[in-house]
Amino acid sequence: MHSHNHGKTSNISWAILLNLAFTILEVIGGLLTNSLTILSDALHDFGDSLVLILAWFAEKKAERKPDHKRTFGYKRLSLAAAVITSVVLVSGSLFILSQAVPRLFNPEPVNSQGMILLAIIGVTFNGLGFLKLRSGESMNERALTWHLLEDVLGWVVVLIGSVIMFFWNNPIIDPIMTIGYSIFILWGVSKNLKESLNILMQGVPSHINLEHLEKGLLSLKDVVAVHDVHVWSLDGQTDVFTGHVVVKDDVIKKSEVLKTAIKEELSKHHIEHSTLELESESACSGIDCQNQHDHPHTYGVSS
Repeated sequence: MHSHNHGKTSNISWAILLNLAFTILEVIGGLLTNSLTILSDALHDFGDSLVLILAWFAEKKAERKPDHKRTFGYKRLSLAAAVITSVVLVSGSLFILSQAVPRLFNPEPVNSQGMILLAIIGVTFNGLGFLKLRSGESMNERALTWHLLEDVLGWVVVLIGSVIMFFWNNPIIDPIMTIGYSIFILWGVSKNLKESLNILMQGVPSHINLEHLEKGLLSLKDVVAVHDVHVWSLDGQTDVFTGHVVVKDDVIKKSEVLKTAIKEELSKHHIEHSTLELESESACSGIDCQNQHDHPHTYGVSS
C-alpha cells in the first residue's frame, strides 16, 4: 500500500512540474498570438497546477494514520483540495468569459500559425500526462485524469479551430472557442462538486444500492431485521457501514459465526469498514426503535 501511495505522490509531483511549465508557455503563447482561447487554457492549466499542488499536500497528509484528534484519519483532505480547486476554476472561467464576450462583437486578429504549433505541443504533452495518470483510484487522481483528458480534448479543439482560421481568416472563431471551452470547464467543475458534496453530506456512495444491501443482510439465516443503517464514504474510496442487526434470541450466544457471515455479505457491496450492533428481537435500541413503537410496520424490511 505504501509503495502505491509513494507512486501516487511522485506521479502528482511530475504532473505539477509539467502543468506549471505549460501554464507559462501558454501565457507567453497566448499573448504572442493574441488568442483568448490559449489564455483560457492557460488559466485552466494554472487551475490544474493549483489542484495538483493541493492534492499533493493532501495525499501526503492523507497517508497519516488516524490519531486521537482525527479518529477517521486524514483521508478527507483530498476532498478539501477538490473543493478549493473548483472555486478557483469557476472564478477564473467567469473572468475569461467576461473578456471573450466583447470580442464576439469586435474580433481581434490572431496568429493562427502560432496557435497551430502550440496546439500540437499541447496535445502531445497532455496526452503523455493522461496516459501516465490513467490508473489512479482516489477522488483526486480521478479528478486529475479528467483534467488531463479535458486538456487533450481542449487542445484538439484549438488545433481544429486554428487550422480553420488559417485557411478562412475569420478571428471570431477564437472567442467562440473560448466561450465553448469555459462552459465545458464549468460543466466539469459542477460534476466534481456534486460528488464532493455528496461525500461531505455523508450521502450513500453512488455505486452502493442500500435496498440491495439490506435485502442481502435479511437473506442471512437468523437475521430478523436491520435498522439504523448508515453507509457513507470517507474520501470517495473507503466506504463505511454501521447498523443494528436484529437476530433471533438464541443466536446472540453464537454471534461470531453470524458476524462473519454479515461481514462477508457487506464485502460484496464494497464495504471495507463496518461496525455492527447485534440485538435480540426482544431488545431494541437506536434511533429507529422509537419509530418502531409508533409505526410497527416500518420496522425492518419485509422479506
